[in-house]
Amino acid sequence: MSDHDDFDFEPVPGLPEHLPEDENILWQGKPGWIGLASHLFHAKPVALYCAILLGWVVVSGLSSGVGTLSVLQSLGVPLLLVAALFAIISALAYGLARSTIYTITNRRVVMRFGLAVPITINLPFTKIETAALRKHGDGSGDIPLMLKGNDKIAWLHLWPHTRPWRMVKPEPMLRNVANVDRVAAILADAMIEAVPEGRAVLPKQPTPTKRFSADPARARKLATA
Repeated sequence: MSDHDDFDFEPVPGLPEHLPEDENILWQGKPGWIGLASHLFHAKPVALYCAILLGWVVVSGLSSGVGTLSVLQSLGVPLLLVAALFAIISALAYGLARSTIYTITNRRVVMRFGLAVPITINLPFTKIETAALRKHGDGSGDIPLMLKGNDKIAWLHLWPHTRPWRMVKPEPMLRNVANVDRVAAILADAMIEAVPEGRAVLPKQPTPTKRFSADPARARKLATA
């Protein structure tokens, strides 16, 4: 697969225009397409479900007295369908990853995405209430961003770059970011620097998702946990 960027007409990759002189890029990255296939399209549960169905076809055929060769031949069409399904999942995941760039500057988070129509979402730190960190087993992870007050962006405009099951007040999310601990630390430090008067807003109960905001001590602790 080619690494060519279909949006190389942008003045700065991932940004619709050049940054002001006093703003600079701290980090840029893309979601991993394998992670998208796994966590967005649930490739592993789908694979398990398909394996169970194929196993049922084999057991059902053998228990009814059909010969082994006939059973194997009957798997031809189902196997082709399964292959087509995973080809679609892989193509969608790769396309989404290829068309997405996340940017963290010293003032904001910028999300550029869109397979057919590119969309750019600007999220100044002054509009972000808290961020969160959810890690996956491979060191990648998600960083959802809770917006302040009544500020919100339509869920359909954000998908799939939004936290699951947050539809009333969607949370933009940097999805399947590699080395997510490092990225979260960069974001936390930038938020602290830009909004030093901010206060940490943490979950009342421990959860797998850790929140951090512009409180110097707690933000760094959570972002690097």
